[in-house]
Amino acid sequence: MILKVMVTGKNRRIASDISEHLEKDRGYITVKCGAKKTALFGMVPKEMPHVIIICLGDENRETVKVFDILKEYTKLEYTTIMVVANEEDRKLFINNTDLERMFFLPRPVSLFALYDKLNDIENDIERIKKENGGSLEEYVNEGKKTEYERRHILVVDDDPELLIHIKEQLKEFYEVTLAGSGKNMFKYLEKFKVDLILLDYLMPEMDGPEVLCKLREFDEYKDIPVVFLTGVSEKETVIKTLVELKPQGYILKPSKKSELVAKIIDVLESVEEKDQ
Repeated sequence: MILKVMVTGKNRRIASDISEHLEKDRGYITVKCGAKKTALFGMVPKEMPHVIIICLGDENRETVKVFDILKEYTKLEYTTIMVVANEEDRKLFINNTDLERMFFLPRPVSLFALYDKLNDIENDIERIKKENGGSLEEYVNEGKKTEYERRHILVVDDDPELLIHIKEQLKEFYEVTLAGSGKNMFKYLEKFKVDLILLDYLMPEMDGPEVLCKLREFDEYKDIPVVFLTGVSEKETVIKTLVELKPQGYILKPSKKSELVAKIIDVLESVEEKDQ
């Protein structure tokens, strides 16, 4: 099989060298990504790499914490995190990261050790495929509906960590899609239907009220219930917006899981009662 490997990190020289070797020596698909939360948040779910290689260099606590955005993806059975670091950066990374599982490669990088580990990963992926029965055949019985259909929540916020945190809170009960801006929200709505939008009040480019106003301009979107996500400092301004734009409410962030779910249930039940 051909692995897809994402290479990121501050040490661009090592990142470029590794990418070049993986492409020439092994024929792998390599994807380069900047060492920023927004870049990682956008690229990883889009590319879904089998391996993510982080090339550290002259790190501090803040630069190390950037990679915590990958925590959700390390839970996937086929995603492996590898970290290239000297001893100093290795200790710094271990002491400050929230990632729970990774493999370290010392500098200078031994290509033999790297390729050996990648061989193991290839074999593991092939094993998992076989254990899962290979290819799957889907059948949908249009004549029957499931007893309980999960509602679809679209969360819009420019903070990647908050987005992933909210998804963790809601994924037990709802289908959850994340968007990093109002622009991305509208792109998603062109293709998919959602039952409720959790919308950040303060965002760059288009803020929450602007997004809501634009949403109301479209007949196909205007009835989607919207709940603002807001900090305590904007509470009074949000209350004024509630009177003017009449969204379905607001939630102060960071919110507890119970509060967030309770608010969503209340809003969706109100919409159902109104439609009956």
